[in-house]
Amino acid sequence: MKVLWIFAHPEQRSLSGALRDEGLRTLREHGHEHRLSDLYAMGWNPLVDAGDFAHDPADRLVVGSRSRQAFDRGELSDDILAEQEKLDWADAVILQFPLWWAGMPAILKGWFDRVFVKGLAYGVQDRATGNTLRYGEGKLTGKRAMIIVTLGASASGVGPRGVNGELDGLLFPIQHGTLWYTGMSVLPPLAVVGADRFSDERYQEAVETLQKRLVALLWEEPIPFRYQNGGDYDEHLVLRPEIEPGRSGLDIHRLAG
Repeated sequence: MKVLWIFAHPEQRSLSGALRDEGLRTLREHGHEHRLSDLYAMGWNPLVDAGDFAHDPADRLVVGSRSRQAFDRGELSDDILAEQEKLDWADAVILQFPLWWAGMPAILKGWFDRVFVKGLAYGVQDRATGNTLRYGEGKLTGKRAMIIVTLGASASGVGPRGVNGELDGLLFPIQHGTLWYTGMSVLPPLAVVGADRFSDERYQEAVETLQKRLVALLWEEPIPFRYQNGGDYDEHLVLRPEIEPGRSGLDIHRLAG
C-alpha cells in the first residue's frame, strides 16, 4: 500500500513527532511505501491567492471557477501540483494533527484550501447521469483516509456527555465534510487523549495502538456514512422522512448498526 502521511505540528520533538516516526517505521516494516508532507517543515503556505492559479491580480479572483480553469489547464502553482501528485500516488492518506480550538491547525486547513481545488475535490459530475459526485463519490473514491489526532482533553471530556462534545462531532467537518465529501473512505479516527500529561507507560500503549491501526489500514471497516446519490436523500439533499424518522443531528448521516 502507498501511504501519504500529512503531518501538521510545529515541533519535531513533540509527542506527535514521536508517534509519526513510530508510524512511518511501522509502515516500512510491513512493506508499505510512504511519502511525508511535513507542513511546518516544508514552510507550507496556507493562504489561497491569485498566484495559485496564474491569475492576474488586477482582475477579480473567483476562487472556484479560476481554480477549475487552472486545474484543467495545468496552471496551478508548483507546490499545489506536488501535493496533488502525492495524493494521486497514494492509496491511503493519514492526517496527523493536534486538535486546536476544536479544529485542525490553520496550516492544515490551508493545505486543503489550496490542494483540494475545483475539478479535483469538488465540482465533479458524472457525465452519464449528470449527478454531482460528492459524499462517497468523486475523483478520490477508492482511497482510504484516517485521522490521528492528539488532544489535551481526557477521554471522558470528549465522550458522550463530555463538555467538549463527542469526538465524532468535533471531527465531523473533516471526516464527513471534507474526506467523505471527496469520495474517500474514512476509517475511525485514532485519538490520543490527555496528550499534555503523558507517562512513558501511556506512550507505549499509544504506540502499540497506532501500530495495530496501521497494520489494519488496508482492511479495517470504514465509517458507514450515507452516500449522497444512494437514494437516502431527496432532491433538496435532505434525508428522506422515512429514514431515521423524528431524529436529527450528525448521527443520522451514518448507517445504524
